[in-house]
Amino acid sequence: MSNSSYHTSVLLQACIDNLNIQPNGVYVDLTFGGGGHSALILKTLGEKGKLFAFDQDADALKNTLKDPRFTLIPQNFRYLKSYLRLNGITKVDGILGDFGVSSHQFDEASRGFSIRFDAELDMRMNQQNELTAKKIVNEYDSKALIKMFKEYAEIHNAAKLVGEIMAARNEKEISTTNDLKEVIKSCTPKFEEHKYLAKVFQALRIEVNQEMDALKECLTQCVELLESGGRLVMLSYHSLEDRMVKNIIKAGNVEGIEEKDIIYGTGKKIFKNLTSKPILPSEEEIKMNTRARSAKLRVAVKI
Repeated sequence: MSNSSYHTSVLLQACIDNLNIQPNGVYVDLTFGGGGHSALILKTLGEKGKLFAFDQDADALKNTLKDPRFTLIPQNFRYLKSYLRLNGITKVDGILGDFGVSSHQFDEASRGFSIRFDAELDMRMNQQNELTAKKIVNEYDSKALIKMFKEYAEIHNAAKLVGEIMAARNEKEISTTNDLKEVIKSCTPKFEEHKYLAKVFQALRIEVNQEMDALKECLTQCVELLESGGRLVMLSYHSLEDRMVKNIIKAGNVEGIEEKDIIYGTGKKIFKNLTSKPILPSEEEIKMNTRARSAKLRVAVKI
């Protein structure tokens, strides 16, 4: 069974419905987490169907599903194509991606993802990786830090924020989430502390886990892996992710540059967009799971 205490899946039924599961098809869950999406896909799949799921977080592997049709691959989804090939798969009928951080990662204080707890500045989804939030905060130069906060969180006063970090780390190492919150107190706008800190932590998390590079590589591989008629079902939580998903649906690449037909000059369509406006969680779902509030679900079918 999937572990709902580990993670509450957002837009669960909408994701599965939009995969348009064929009983004997081959499907991929890019972000296994607590296994909520995977468990529901298996309920719909026939005996000859196959489901492959990816998760780089060792904690998620404890939620694996015992089913002969299911394979859990303990890797980052940026290696999607290689690991599917190792399992004898070169084409699939549907790919589901839920790019949010799992509830477990936020709620496990020691992981350092959340602004609610004091913990070591870590934020690694894969505990084997060497780069941590602590390393970034204490070792990146000011130019790299400003670029990170502007690019990954659109922080308006990034230069001031980085100035405070540089001054503080010259005195002593910034080791914990509370250390960082204390250091940047003077940069935090009144009445918007939570929102601002969430952005700072988001930028660090994206950098630690190289999330944008991984997503770019993954989406590019999805184009190649999907069969004609296969579904792309992508759930994103911030504008950087959503922009990449929109671009891949529009143009077949993350830059959104449409290829033109040499003879006719018309755009070469790779996907048919099934959601001109994204599917959003209901007010009721947001009340039950506040982390759903920023979710956007986009769906496309490979032509």
